[in-house]
Amino acid sequence: MTEPAPALDPVRIGVVSVSDRASTGVYEDKGIPALKDWLARAVKNPLTWEARLIPDEAERISAALVELCEGARCDLVFTTGGTGPAPRDVTPEATLAIAHKVMPGFGEQMRQISLAFVPTAILSRQVAVIRGKTLVINLPGQPKSIAETLEGLPKNTPPVHGIFAAVPYCIDLIGGPYLETHDEVCKAFRPKSAQRPART
Repeated sequence: MTEPAPALDPVRIGVVSVSDRASTGVYEDKGIPALKDWLARAVKNPLTWEARLIPDEAERISAALVELCEGARCDLVFTTGGTGPAPRDVTPEATLAIAHKVMPGFGEQMRQISLAFVPTAILSRQVAVIRGKTLVINLPGQPKSIAETLEGLPKNTPPVHGIFAAVPYCIDLIGGPYLETHDEVCKAFRPKSAQRPART
């Protein structure tokens, strides 16, 4: 009799929407729902959410990120919004302020993906960092751009990889849970030596 496959690791994800107007109720936040929707479709693991809606204030953004990394012990944190060149756009600075390591490849790839749609993608300043055992990634503010950035452009010739394909292996390397994905949404890439048998 074969042994049942081990259960998938639980994953705790922080989602932070940075917006002066949404945080005060002027309009409904769309960043957090868009993130939750995409991640729920892409990731097989059981997910626990930690959501925060905060204004464009660097100290508050940094404090929220530290709390999610250290207090809530999130494995992965995404922010959305506040990454442009306007005076109130301070999410990258607030993210870099709490970094133990900077992961520049994520920002480079996000801009590469967005440039396939609009030339103003070069104005985006998204960054990604590691704090302790948590990966923190800034995403764009628009729901459509969030999905494009995470998923990439798989039907392009040649295909353009989305950033989420590299996230599971990055989390492996920093000591987090083993994320598995639904390949039809986003196929995680790992070297063969880092792959485990499929689990349920």
